[in-house]
Amino acid sequence: MKKVLATAILTISSSILLFGCSDTSEKSSTDSGNDQASAKKEAIHLDEVSNDYREYALSEVDEFVKETENFTNAIKDGNLDLAKKLYAPARMHYERSEPIAEVFGDLDPKIDAREGDVPEKEWTGYHRIEQELWVDKTTKGSVKYAEQLMKDATLLRAKVETVEVTPDLLITGAVDLLNEVSTSKVTGEEDRYSHTDLYDFVANVQGAEKIYQLLKPALKEKDEQLSAEVQAQFDKVFQLLDKQKQGDGYKLYTDLTKDEVKQLSQAIDALAEPLSQIGIVVEES
Repeated sequence: MKKVLATAILTISSSILLFGCSDTSEKSSTDSGNDQASAKKEAIHLDEVSNDYREYALSEVDEFVKETENFTNAIKDGNLDLAKKLYAPARMHYERSEPIAEVFGDLDPKIDAREGDVPEKEWTGYHRIEQELWVDKTTKGSVKYAEQLMKDATLLRAKVETVEVTPDLLITGAVDLLNEVSTSKVTGEEDRYSHTDLYDFVANVQGAEKIYQLLKPALKEKDEQLSAEVQAQFDKVFQLLDKQKQGDGYKLYTDLTKDEVKQLSQAIDALAEPLSQIGIVVEES
């Protein structure tokens, strides 16, 4: 699925940017002028999309910093129950904004590395604290990690201001978010101690859908039916996720049946197929 999605979405990127420039050798000067005007209009639209996404990502990172502060304060106060309650919702803001957050290769592992992703002595961040809270059932060993996490989250917010959001970043970002769902989230290995994987699952899909919604006007202009089908597949994924809601949050991933996990996996695969057609349709214009 990862290869299919990557190919499809990257094709969208190049096609949207270049669709008005093909076959120029056979066009009249008038047609060329129209093509140039169309390409310019499309470039302006993509700039607006990039700016809109930048604002969205910044707002998510702002919320991430705020919720991380609440989370780390609970740890420093020794409030185990509150820290466990705040863990998953705080991470959702990070998961939604990962296309930008992951630009900083030094900070992402410090904030989001799982056990085994980095050397033991370098392992910090949310998942290190997750292990302490759920396995050791205490906050005592997590204070130093909480303090470092807060510093890293604050630094991330400052660095995000410097990121140049491009159409390529958006499109590959959507691919990466869905790939995370189809790999680590579906297997349950992301939040292996708390089993709060569904929160991450939801946030990744929400982040990918946000990017799709921003690109939707350009895609809808080329093939309204295909655009509607992609949205319908997103809706099906969310319908399945809604069934797993529990109060204000979601069930533990370990509470899902094998059939429910299979349905979620198949829904993501079903979303991949129409996405794989979008680039071809746009190229044909």
